[in-house]
This record gives sequence, structure tokens and C-alpha cells, in this order.
Amino acid sequence: MTTESQPGLRERKKQRTRDAISDAAIGLFFECGYHEVSVAQIAEAAEVSKRTLFTYFPTKEDLVVHRMADHETESAQVVRARPAHTTPLAALRDHFLDGLRRRDPITGMNDHPDVCALSRLIYDTPALVDRMQRFRAGGERALAEALRDTTDASDLTARLAAVQIIGVQWALSADNFQRLAGGEPADERYPGAVRDAEYAFGLLANGLAGLM
Repeated sequence: MTTESQPGLRERKKQRTRDAISDAAIGLFFECGYHEVSVAQIAEAAEVSKRTLFTYFPTKEDLVVHRMADHETESAQVVRARPAHTTPLAALRDHFLDGLRRRDPITGMNDHPDVCALSRLIYDTPALVDRMQRFRAGGERALAEALRDTTDASDLTARLAAVQIIGVQWALSADNFQRLAGGEPADERYPGAVRDAEYAFGLLANGLAGLM
């Protein structure tokens, strides 16, 4: 019988605390509205101190945006992990299309009520929109660095390419979310989302031909 290491136990406890705080916050945001809920109320609902809350989430916006934290550098990770002889753009296109198939919420193609409610909360809250713009900028920086490190692109080319690629991904995701928010089921939207993605990445391929 193997006893789990103390570091492992601590990490699991920290993750449970993080999840409990975020779940309490988002539940209150859904019920009362983002601006109507105070940090003190969230701490009370999660049964932690305000100091503990801020240890896990430095800002109120982080209570929501952390749900997508793994996606911030996702495009950069795809570029770095792509198979040999596969271009960055082809790898990112295939990854986005796979996300549509999997109904990955980051593609805007998930119509689960909780996912839709979280997306509406973000789009309808200026403070969260601003925070997502910083999230987007972080993704652009990470992707530009990955392009510089794995291709012959200059610094300027890598930065411009990253801005275009991330911009297209965000535009496609926003379009899908708006369609689903308007009542279109994900399964009905899917063929059109694929066509839009293939068209958009085709435009990128033409604009970045010979560079990416």
C-alpha cells in the first residue's frame, strides 16, 4: 500500500480550495450579477478568509478568467509540439477544427447551459472583457515567441503573424458564441463553424504564404 506524498496532498488540497472559491464566486455572479457581489461575500460563501481568497485570486476578475487559464498559451504549445514538416498555421488550423469537433468552450461551440452562462457573464461585464483582452495579449506574446523559436521568422514577422492568428481565432469563437447565444444549437451550428474556420485559415495562409 502506497502513501501519497505530502507535496501531492498539499497540491490537491490547494486545488480543492481554489475550485471551491471559484465555484462560490461564479454561483454568486450568476445569481446576483458580477458588480453586485463583493469579495467579502465570496469569501464567506467559500468559507475562507479574504486573505486566503486573494492568495489564490489576486483580482476579482481572476475568479472568472482562471477557468480559461490553460488556454492562454495553448496556441504557442500547439506550435511547439507540432509534428515535423507541419507548418505552424496548419497545426493551429487542425487544432481549432478539432476543438470545434470536441465542442471545446474556447471555440464558442459549446451550448451547455453553464458554459453559455459563463460566456454571457464575460461578454456582458466590461471589467471581464478588459481582463480577457490582457489574456488575449498574453496569448499573442506566447505565440510570437513560439514562432520565433521554431521558424525562421523575424521578430516583426512573428509578432504580426501572432496578432493575426489569435485575432482570427477570437473572431471565430465570438461568432460561434453569438450564434449559440441566439438559440442556434451547437450541432446545427457546427457545419457552418467548420466552413468559417476553413475560410478564415485559408485567408491567413494566403496572407502569410512563404512566411509561415
